[in-house]
Amino acid sequence: MPAAAERPFPSARPPGEPASPPERVAAGPLVLRRVHADDAGAIAVAVGASLDHLRPWMPWAIPEAADLRSQLVRVAEADELWESGTGFIYVMIATGGGRPEGPGAVKDPDGEFVGTIGLHRRLADETVEIGYWIVAARTRRGYATAAAQALTQVALALPGTRRAEIHCDEANTASAGIPRKLGYRLDRVEAHEREAPGERGRRMIWVWDPAEGPRATGGTAGRAARDGAR
Repeated sequence: MPAAAERPFPSARPPGEPASPPERVAAGPLVLRRVHADDAGAIAVAVGASLDHLRPWMPWAIPEAADLRSQLVRVAEADELWESGTGFIYVMIATGGGRPEGPGAVKDPDGEFVGTIGLHRRLADETVEIGYWIVAARTRRGYATAAAQALTQVALALPGTRRAEIHCDEANTASAGIPRKLGYRLDRVEAHEREAPGERGRRMIWVWDPAEGPRATGGTAGRAARDGAR
């Protein structure tokens, strides 16, 4: 699951407001699909093959996370978040065709499992945070960028949401490159307790606020994020 899923947010569903996004979202080369128990095996295999890649940045990247039972528990927790309207976890499925090969490659009915991405609501400040991770052997293919681009628009469509955010440690340059490409604005850098071994303890807060208009778009990439995935 995304790192953001490990940080509980004090939130609750607004009374009388439907708060659930679509369970399936098109995202360029990907299909984003609400995580289900049937995905637990694919996630466990992918995590096991990606531990060295994930460990510097993800507090949950320990051997137990590659266990099927552990992932079944996480999926059950994701179901609870979804039903409460406070968190929405998706699996990323690459639909380009071809037979999945290499470490962590997992076939899926829709294509190939390549990671997860989630939306996490903070109603106190009308914000939705986006968190993600990619299978080690499938990085640098634009998957996280495409998924975050699509879910930025999904996040902003949720009732009561004013802006979307992406958080990452200052040392995680690969993760920071995604909001930068999409035209998110770096709002601030905050000191935080180091949660994973690769972190510096300085968290970058990237913001997408439609009210800011062109100042938040960052040019062509920002306009693409504003218009949504196609």
